[in-house]
Amino acid sequence: MALNADNVRVGLTGRIYMAPKGTTAPTDLSSSWAAGWKDLGYMSDDGVSLEYSTDVEDINAWQSLSPVRRVLTGVDMTMGFTAIELKADTVTLYFPGSTLSTDTGVHTLSIPAAPGSAEFAFGMEWEDGSITNRLIIPRGEVTERGGITVGRSGAVGLEMTVSAYASSAPEIATWLSDDPAWATS
Repeated sequence: MALNADNVRVGLTGRIYMAPKGTTAPTDLSSSWAAGWKDLGYMSDDGVSLEYSTDVEDINAWQSLSPVRRVLTGVDMTMGFTAIELKADTVTLYFPGSTLSTDTGVHTLSIPAAPGSAEFAFGMEWEDGSITNRLIIPRGEVTERGGITVGRSGAVGLEMTVSAYASSAPEIATWLSDDPAWATS
C-alpha cells in the first residue's frame, strides 16, 4: 500500500449536537439535523476527542504459556469536548437534572444534590474542505466532567465526556462520511 498525503484529514471546523433520546438523526450527509437537535455552540480549540476501546478476557490453559482464546467482554466509546459557549443547553448538560429559571432578568440555575440519569442523543459533524463527517450516538450521557476554571486569560469552559450506551440498534454509534479515501477497493 502506497503512502498518500491526500488521505490525511483534519477537523477544520465542526459542531456538537444534542437531542432528546429517540430523536431522529440524519441518515445521510445531505439531510439537515432535524427538529429537536440543538447545536451546543463554540467548543475549545482542542476540538473533540473520540475514544473506542474493547475489553477482552484471556482464557488460559495449563498446557500453554499464552492464552488459548480471548473473549470480548466489553466495548466502550466516549466523546470528549469542552464547551466554551455558556448557554442554557451547555450549562444544564454539565449539571444533570438542573433547572434554569428567570425572574426579572436574573437567571437561576438550581443544581440538584442527587441528580438522576440524563440520557440524550449526541451528534458531531466536522469538515475538512469539501469532506464532511458525521458521528451519531443515539444514546449517551455525560459521565465525566472536568473542573471549571474562571480566569482572565482564557474562556470559561465546561469540559465533558459523553459515554455511548447500547441502544435498540446493534450499533453503539454511526459514522457517516463522504471521504473518497474510504471507497472500498
